[in-house]
Amino acid sequence: MSRRWYRNGVIYSLDVSRFQDSNGDGIGDLRGLIGRFDYLSRLGVNTIWLNPIHPSPMRDGGYDVTDHYAIHPRLGSMGDFAELLDEADERGIRVMLDLVVNHTSDQHPWFQAARADHASPYRDWYVWSDTEPPDRFEGQVFPDVETETWTYDEAADAWYRHRFYAFEPDLNVDNPAVRTEILRIVQFWLRLGVSGFRVDAAPFLIEHFDADGRPFSDFRFLRELRETISWRRGDAVLLAEANVSDTELLEYFGSDDGHASRVPMVFAFRLNQAIMLALARQDATAIRQVFTELPDLPRHAQWATFLRNHDEVDLGRLTAAEREDVFRAFGPEPHMRLYRRGIRRRLAPMLNGDRRRLELAYSLQLSMPGTPVIRYGDEIGMGENLDLPEREAIRTPMQWDETPGGGFSTAAAHRLPVPPITDEPYGYPTLNVAAQRRDPVSLLTWFERMLHTLRECEEISGGHHEILSDACPPHVLVHLVTAPEGRLLFLHNLADRPCRLAIPAQPGDPYPIAVAADSDYGDDIDLNDLELNGYGYRWIRLRDTRTSAVTAWPTAASDL
Repeated sequence: MSRRWYRNGVIYSLDVSRFQDSNGDGIGDLRGLIGRFDYLSRLGVNTIWLNPIHPSPMRDGGYDVTDHYAIHPRLGSMGDFAELLDEADERGIRVMLDLVVNHTSDQHPWFQAARADHASPYRDWYVWSDTEPPDRFEGQVFPDVETETWTYDEAADAWYRHRFYAFEPDLNVDNPAVRTEILRIVQFWLRLGVSGFRVDAAPFLIEHFDADGRPFSDFRFLRELRETISWRRGDAVLLAEANVSDTELLEYFGSDDGHASRVPMVFAFRLNQAIMLALARQDATAIRQVFTELPDLPRHAQWATFLRNHDEVDLGRLTAAEREDVFRAFGPEPHMRLYRRGIRRRLAPMLNGDRRRLELAYSLQLSMPGTPVIRYGDEIGMGENLDLPEREAIRTPMQWDETPGGGFSTAAAHRLPVPPITDEPYGYPTLNVAAQRRDPVSLLTWFERMLHTLRECEEISGGHHEILSDACPPHVLVHLVTAPEGRLLFLHNLADRPCRLAIPAQPGDPYPIAVAADSDYGDDIDLNDLELNGYGYRWIRLRDTRTSAVTAWPTAASDL
């Protein structure tokens, strides 16, 4: 696992402050997370991605950092973090951190020094303009909240740029001193034992401007970042948040003799949006189209697949008509939408709590090429609180049991960062880990079984995926993955009506074996007559009857 762990794993994304409170102060902390490692191990997780854990005013969920070399005191100490890494290692769980270096908090000592003194060495660590910039009202990431990307600062007597919130000034990555500092930050955490970083806002981190003020991407810093972490820890990875065009995507991976030379992992935003559109329309056409359009990746590169994350469902790369179809199905009310392009809801309520559709959606994700990323709480079907502002709606405390506070904290309700969900059917009194642990057919039990099944199917992460378009009607997706171990066939019915399928003849003499399914279809599998329930799914291994064992992965050094 050490050389290909990021290709054969399951990443669990969580906000420490909302996961488990160990000391009753109302805030989740590192020691609380340590106490839940056995739960994560049983679930089938082998990597956790922690949302920012650094000191912060917490105006943006911790993405407004004031010290990149420390732990937020409400979350714990550096000693607690060292213990967390040790306990994670004991269970074979790796830890990834959010790398937030496109911007800082306006309370960061760097920015405070920069705004206070024109001669400060930190002045050029940020992006300033002595006159009002002509693009002041262009390019906001949060257009419903921020009306401009440049704000005038009286203390500095200048305008500073901020792609995100006004309290998050952009760092000037053109400055070599800033790039050197970013490399120091990643080396610091790698030496402590983290296994990689999710690179926040990667397109803006490498955005530069020519003499005429036109933006362009300079990918050289990604290579420098990759080389630094590889030198410090050979198996560490970078996972880029880059919702960009297909042409640009390949630039993020880079290529050196066919190997990924910049970032080895990028989130599959195009695939995510296609799945959302397919689920909304109950038509697999969008997924089939993306399969044909996604670029071939360099050797050892990998997609990170996801359905939900800590942000809104971003539909920005769909057409207006496609986006409206998704809004109509999953965000019909204006208060469910965000930034004119997204949906601020959890998946379970988006699918009206329909267990069949939830299983179908996650079966789709887990069978796609890439490494799955699961958001905390999705394994039990948590809901959202739309009374909370912006993305806070989907950042409610983890629901562990039916006790007050949902088992997240013993603190009084007014001391919690946000209230736990109480309203049915997603309230913690009935929807929680403890209740689902007692139920042998719960969603949590299903997730545990499916994630462990996934770990046994290495073909998915490293094999060649192809659509069998001749085998199915528009509402059914059939795809085949081929790898040295063998072949796996996946069938997903996005509509509520059953169907029967005939799979095109496959090479060799395949002997089909059931791996997973929405129900018991029997042991006798006829590829010429396959039944599929409405919202049904089937994973079928095509075992070659001429071999008695599964072929092992190559172990030559050139293949590692």
